[in-house]
Amino acid sequence: MAVAAPTTVMNNVEAVRQTLYEALKSDERTLIMGEDVGARGNVFLITKGFLDEFGPQRIIDTPLAEASIVGIAVGMAMEGLRPIAEIQFADFIYPAFNQIVGEAAKTRYRSNGDYTCPLVIRTPYGGGVRGALSHSVSIEALFYHVPGLKIVAPSFPADIKGLLNASIDDPDPVLFLEHKKTYRSVKGEVPSGHYTIPLGKAEVKVSGDQLTVVSYGLYVHQALEAAKRVAADGMSVEVIDLRSIRPMDRTTILDSVRKTRKLLIIHEDNKFGGIGAEIAAMVVEEAFFDLDAPIRRLCGPDVPAMGYALPLEEEFMISPDRMADAMREMVRF
Repeated sequence: MAVAAPTTVMNNVEAVRQTLYEALKSDERTLIMGEDVGARGNVFLITKGFLDEFGPQRIIDTPLAEASIVGIAVGMAMEGLRPIAEIQFADFIYPAFNQIVGEAAKTRYRSNGDYTCPLVIRTPYGGGVRGALSHSVSIEALFYHVPGLKIVAPSFPADIKGLLNASIDDPDPVLFLEHKKTYRSVKGEVPSGHYTIPLGKAEVKVSGDQLTVVSYGLYVHQALEAAKRVAADGMSVEVIDLRSIRPMDRTTILDSVRKTRKLLIIHEDNKFGGIGAEIAAMVVEEAFFDLDAPIRRLCGPDVPAMGYALPLEEEFMISPDRMADAMREMVRF
């Protein structure tokens, strides 16, 4: 009988730190580069002490130049290194758009498989922390359209470690999104040692038979809280944590929808053109006759940015109360 690995309770930011540290220790090709990752140890102290242990050749403080951070990392990856490039906040990733979309994502295709680009781009994203216009954005839909680029958005510490390890091992570029509000607010048991979780594999967090809810990142936790509330009303809701946005686990979603016959998609990013639209289209194409109700999306409003004023931020963010109300409406439809 297999013996379960010992676990340690840690929060999300500790899971990121431990995984990065173990990757640096186990493979000399691995390096971290980004703004303030060295002497300061990252604005969230994720890499604190790494510079002293691994040196400036592997913990590289960069100028405030995102295009250079990613562009140089692409060249390193093509030459056999395993760079982990940090964008300090997702809101500042736009200068690197061409390097991610035009270079990293196309490397394998444009070289006919002669080159790969084993690059991880880590960045904190999302709102709910009074970050206002320049520290609250969700960027996943901007990159979701790009073949050759994988996007991961874990919710729990154990998933962070397994998915980040898998991303570092992957031969192609991975955009690794970490919701900053979960950094210290979410805790869980994390197995010791090296393990991976396959990219593109969702997880059913709670089983149910009256409604399927699909989400990722912070809103998985909110959806689980809402599902508990409606369970008190006798309603059975199945909550799926995507974990990987691209590739997406179509099988898990479709199997759940065919069972519950109703689908609610929840994400923080703007509603128009968001991940939810692709999920809805996929379900309509492949499971339309299994549906007993219209698909519903509960998403961020279509405004340019999240305001700093608390009422504006609260209006943008979706609370467990709003989620629970939507779940009740869907089940009763």
